[in-house]
Amino acid sequence: ITADVSVHEADRALRSRLLKLESRFMWDLRKEHMDLEDLSTRLQEQIDEGPGRRDTVDHSYSFLAYVRYLQDRPEEAVLLLNQSEERTRERFGEESERWLIVTYGDLAWLSYHTGDYTLCEAYCGRLRNPTSSPSVLHPEVYGEKAWTFLKFSIRYYPRAIQCFRKAMELQPDNSEWNSGYAIALYQTSEEAEDSPVIRQLRRALELSPDDGMLLMLLALRLHFYQQHEEAEALVERALEVDPDHPHITRYVAKYLRVQGEVERSIDLLQRVLENNGKSAFIHHQLALCYRKKKIALYDRMRLMIQHLEEAVRLRPCFVYAMTDLALMYAENKDLNRYLSPVCHVCKETLFILHLLKHCHKFYKVCCCSCLLQKLKQIAERHLSGDGNDGEALGVLGLVYRAEGELTEAAGYYERALTCDLNNQQHREALSQLRMELTQQAHIP
Repeated sequence: ITADVSVHEADRALRSRLLKLESRFMWDLRKEHMDLEDLSTRLQEQIDEGPGRRDTVDHSYSFLAYVRYLQDRPEEAVLLLNQSEERTRERFGEESERWLIVTYGDLAWLSYHTGDYTLCEAYCGRLRNPTSSPSVLHPEVYGEKAWTFLKFSIRYYPRAIQCFRKAMELQPDNSEWNSGYAIALYQTSEEAEDSPVIRQLRRALELSPDDGMLLMLLALRLHFYQQHEEAEALVERALEVDPDHPHITRYVAKYLRVQGEVERSIDLLQRVLENNGKSAFIHHQLALCYRKKKIALYDRMRLMIQHLEEAVRLRPCFVYAMTDLALMYAENKDLNRYLSPVCHVCKETLFILHLLKHCHKFYKVCCCSCLLQKLKQIAERHLSGDGNDGEALGVLGLVYRAEGELTEAAGYYERALTCDLNNQQHREALSQLRMELTQQAHIP
């Protein structure tokens, strides 16, 4: 009995130490907010496409290790974390220890879960580099958390932005934190000219003038403001500094498409596809090109659906491609085909969130009872697990509005706003509904 008590106390003491570590095992990364296969594919693509942004690739190794653990592949997880440690030491040399805080934390937790308590103790023992205050982390840890949240799920983007800001407060001139913050803002901000994203992209480029990704993101954003001359110069610069990197090529092709140079974009994408036929992003971009290309309607729809289906096959939870494919099926009056892949394969909450951004298309092509009923079932299922799911409440508001039940729709939007006060889309929808209800009340 004494031995059992001693073992229990030792385990409790070890777990107490683990709970104080900065690790992905401690960051509340909820499995229900991700699709493991999709996340695994994206992280592996970033590793395979290297060198590119080395900081991004390095973070992908350690994050993919955590995904492998969740997939019950602990041996691969250990191998990836060891590779991450090796790459970090090559990059930072004697300055590596603070960059390895999260890696050691992950290795400690992984050793604990696999029953290697001696190794777990050893990794815990390496983590003796406190900051001036328990509530303040090293900027390297804030950065690791930020990249993890940014890659993890759209739900975690606000947390990524917050962590990048904290890292920049401690190291305002660090190029990696500024670049990551710019990318996070680009992913979340609207196409508004007063958005801080352009200022941050310019700031990041001051610190990393040869970053092809930042050059292309700024070019794409400037295009929307009709600043074509500067945007063209940025594209040319991106092709100069990193002409062969597939990620840069993709964004160049996207830029050409939005500029109206569809044929050039298709040619560029087809060349990339020859070397990387498994890129869902490329197939999605080709589908968008064919949407704009002036060819016969039947051929255009056939090519679009072909590439969108391939994109979804390669990445079953590619929300943007899934939404475009859903709308194509709906426009083609092929709703049975739409309901099967969309509502059973993709991550429903993310799909709905993106579909809500296309309400005008939704009303045009998707207002059929079977689709509305399916969306209602999905939303109600999510609410049964979480009655304060603002996205699900917003979906019900959208469904009831499409059915003409304006009072019920307004009620759901009001509830959605109590869960997410800053949701501008729900706020605008509720405002419009109240105007319509007021007009109805004055009709004799």
